[in-house]
Amino acid sequence: MGLETLTGLNRVAVLLICLGEEAAAKIFQELSDEEVRQVARTMSTINHIPADVKEKVFAHFRDAQTRFAGLFVKGEDFAKNAISATPGEQRANFLLDQFLSGTETKSLETIALMAPRMVAGLLEQEHPQTIALVLSTQHIEHAAEILTSLPESIRSDVAYRISKIEKVAPEVINRIEDALHREIGLVSGRAHKKVGGLDAVVGILNHMKNNLDAEILDEMEQHDPEMAEEIRKKMFTFENLIALDGRSLQMILREVNNDSLTLALKTASEQMKEKIFANMSSRAADMIRDDLEAMGPVRLSEVELMQQSIVKIAMKLEEEGKLVLGTGGGDELV
Repeated sequence: MGLETLTGLNRVAVLLICLGEEAAAKIFQELSDEEVRQVARTMSTINHIPADVKEKVFAHFRDAQTRFAGLFVKGEDFAKNAISATPGEQRANFLLDQFLSGTETKSLETIALMAPRMVAGLLEQEHPQTIALVLSTQHIEHAAEILTSLPESIRSDVAYRISKIEKVAPEVINRIEDALHREIGLVSGRAHKKVGGLDAVVGILNHMKNNLDAEILDEMEQHDPEMAEEIRKKMFTFENLIALDGRSLQMILREVNNDSLTLALKTASEQMKEKIFANMSSRAADMIRDDLEAMGPVRLSEVELMQQSIVKIAMKLEEEGKLVLGTGGGDELV
């Protein structure tokens, strides 16, 4: 065993053996699982370390310390941790998403910079699953504009497929890049990234204009009513009614009997209850308050079902053009 014949991995193994088990264990803590496996496997093949090799390995280590003096960090991990510690959870998540989009999916940056109509024209001949994947990696507003610009015949299918996506493997990204390389010069992405899912499609649909979200959900309901219902629940909830003006809320309440409303208010926030009570007669409000106090335990599923039925009434009134609902985020009326 001579120093000139040792690989870098061999030198590390020799150095750690010479430093002892305690020191080696501490160093292993700083290595990845794969690095530990490689070093440990190499260490297991060593039965004897000549004295001259030991001295030369230490000399080489001291020389490396001098040449590479300074601070060694895992820059990407450091950046992720620093962003995550930024005050304000929403801002931190947004910044982290921006960072990950830049470091893990550089191949799709070009799409983010292109005009929505141009992207739609580029993608419309692709398989809906490919389109769904590309849109899942884009920011919500941009994806919504692209989906709006796609042919009506495939919008619902693409939205449905976005809701089913969870993670994307590198080989899938590679296949997409191969298909689009000539047009936009994509470069391979390396890491798995969580994309798509219900939250993504809800965000995209909430940003669509001209009531296209309702059209897409109606079409989706024909082949997967459960998924369409789940998306509707996330797009607009019972608590979102609090953002409505008094006239709109009163219009909805006229379609709901007191017993149904009482059940729906069982789990509502105090703010929501007071908003409801403020938009009905004092007598009716007092009756519902009394009924709520006297009401015993009820199943949460029953309450949610009743709340959803009231939300459907609100959506029906919106479709008829009688009121305008805010989005799932509780936005004010415009």
